Amino acid sequence: MIMLYGSQQDYDVLTGKPGDTPPWSEQDVAALHEFMGRWNQNLVESGEFVDGHGLSAPVHTRRVEGKDGAPVVTDGPYAETQEVLAGFTIVDCASFDRATEIAAQLADTPHPEGARPGKTWYVDVRPIDEAPPMPEG
Repeated sequence: MIMLYGSQQDYDVLTGKPGDTPPWSEQDVAALHEFMGRWNQNLVESGEFVDGHGLSAPVHTRRVEGKDGAPVVTDGPYAETQEVLAGFTIVDCASFDRATEIAAQLADTPHPEGARPGKTWYVDVRPIDEAPPMPEG
């Protein structure tokens, strides 16, 4: 699984909301979507694509915690959480190294000049454990 991360601020600038970072233009957003579409299509054509989805902004998150044996639900976003899972792609490929090569292609994701001031870009690549078969009955 290739996991992509972002923050509420990242979602805001992509949708044109004012903030500390200038919002992306329609052309910037279109270039990002075109890049990601091409990246996904290449995986489909190579037979390595299994599944992938982007996730909605952190503001639409609900956290459910257990406290004293009861669920406590809190709406997001969470100030203590800077980066959250923004999307994922599952690939079925020859090796962990190949999955890493696929993820490394995302380093060329287009963005406006100055859109990542002081931010380190990264994605995580993590194998999915095979679940044991469920018992019958």
